[in-house]
Amino acid sequence: MDHFASAPALAYKGGMAIFPRPVSPKNALGDFWGYFKQQRRHKWPLLGVSVALTYVVIWAFIVDANTNTMPTRNKIIYVQSWDANRSDAAIILQQKIDFAKREAALQKNQKKMQGFADAFGIEWREEEARNTARRKEAVKQIDALLDERLAKAEATGKTPGATPAGAARP
Repeated sequence: MDHFASAPALAYKGGMAIFPRPVSPKNALGDFWGYFKQQRRHKWPLLGVSVALTYVVIWAFIVDANTNTMPTRNKIIYVQSWDANRSDAAIILQQKIDFAKREAALQKNQKKMQGFADAFGIEWREEEARNTARRKEAVKQIDALLDERLAKAEATGKTPGATPAGAARP
């Protein structure tokens, strides 16, 4: 048994073909027709299943090829318009409201992502504690800056588009 499959003893491999002999279309059609000439109960259901699966695969490729390829037309984008004569204080108050809404939306999104992280077993609590502290400090600084600007705007009480009394507009 020391010489199993050694070079001189490879006679048993000579009879095995590595690749099958070429198949001609005539022989393939003959085999196909011979199969369908035989009376078998499972012939038609298997044919139906194979045709259906082929149809589904081709249909999936067609749908995938047409997904997100058409340009978007007539897309309407609404923007918020503001009065040009708003005071600086009104503008800063709106900025504070928008900032608070943005922070609330960010926290809601973070809770959702934390749920996903828990589902996939990703550890996030340590990093979240560190980032929350940094975020609170940044929010505090932004709020202080907006409060400072608001106080300054209320003290001056000027309107950006307004002109002094008696002055002519260009």
